[in-house]
Amino acid sequence: MTDGLPGREQSTVHLYSIASYGKMIRDRGRTSAYADALRALVRPGSVVLEIGTGTGILALLACRYGARKVYAIEYSEIIQLAREAAAANGFAGRIEFIQAISTRVELPEKVDVIVFDLHGVLPALEASLLSIMDARDRFLAPGGRLIPQQDTLWAGLVCAPDAYKDVVEPWESKGFGFDFQSIRDKALNNMARPRLHRDNLVSEPRCWATVDYRTLSTPNLCGQALWTLDRATTLHGLALWFDCELSDGVAFSNIPGARTENIFGQVVLPLSHTVALAPGDEVAVQLHANLVGEDYMWRWNTEITTGAGAARTKVSFRQSEFFGGPLSPERLRKRAHTFVPALNEEGCIARLILQQMAEGLSLDRIAQDVATRFPRRFPSWQEALNHVADLSVKYSL
Repeated sequence: MTDGLPGREQSTVHLYSIASYGKMIRDRGRTSAYADALRALVRPGSVVLEIGTGTGILALLACRYGARKVYAIEYSEIIQLAREAAAANGFAGRIEFIQAISTRVELPEKVDVIVFDLHGVLPALEASLLSIMDARDRFLAPGGRLIPQQDTLWAGLVCAPDAYKDVVEPWESKGFGFDFQSIRDKALNNMARPRLHRDNLVSEPRCWATVDYRTLSTPNLCGQALWTLDRATTLHGLALWFDCELSDGVAFSNIPGARTENIFGQVVLPLSHTVALAPGDEVAVQLHANLVGEDYMWRWNTEITTGAGAARTKVSFRQSEFFGGPLSPERLRKRAHTFVPALNEEGCIARLILQQMAEGLSLDRIAQDVATRFPRRFPSWQEALNHVADLSVKYSL
């Protein structure tokens, strides 16, 4: 379930979105853990806030366990299905659905419990941590509780030849006789999301960060981990996962090979090339996840030293998602603080529409004017109306 965050805006509910929410409800390990935490912390008369309610399953559970009032915030249109579910289950009068970005919402009262599931494969997803900190600081009553209360982030070394092959093979095969080596290098500076098995791990897990939502003060994550190999193996990358502590004694995990497989899977940070490791070799990794704009930029630095005799560096890698994306010089130029912008045609269209909205004109009249002034962009009035309506949904009261 996702909060209405920048970059997540959508005007319609797609079948894929509904199917995704259905998978989350069917994920018994995850959903049952949330149900257990809500049952333990919600008291008769409690006021509950859910950030990113999706189809409303957690809001419904809060009502079942005695909540007097639930404020359910969701930006996307999926909230309409949550309203229908609340009505069908007799809770429409106790759940107030708010279609908005949570950081822009005001509530009439403090809440006893804040519940959220804003995970991706890891807790660092878009601006989710900022949303959680904001809700905690503005809405949580003294003595109130958060669900979850913390995530522990783990790392492990992996030998996963099939997953690594999936990343590099399209760019190494010289398809149709062309050289795609430069794209291979970018692919290896991006996260991979395979389904790992326990035997893919060739090391003990190491905790590299703890996200305690009760005290969290920054959206950025960093940490390090160190391993000494006890056997020979081939290293393909680093696996990341989380243990989610919802309340005292209630938790779930997406560790590779978990008894109850959940929807999240794991993240693999691949190495720039595979490395043959020998017993006694040491692998040191530094991890950074920094919120840049509307999403995270991950960086992982790996140094492998041989344990034979005096320690010496065997290989080191400096990898970052910054190196993994197509960086357009034109886009970078337009983001420079010294750049003086001039509106292109799309900008002129948007300015005209917003000006006429501010003057109180109907969408019909605005669309007719836009279609007349920009006939190549809008061959029909209906196309102009669709565009104007999209801006209306985004900017009108």
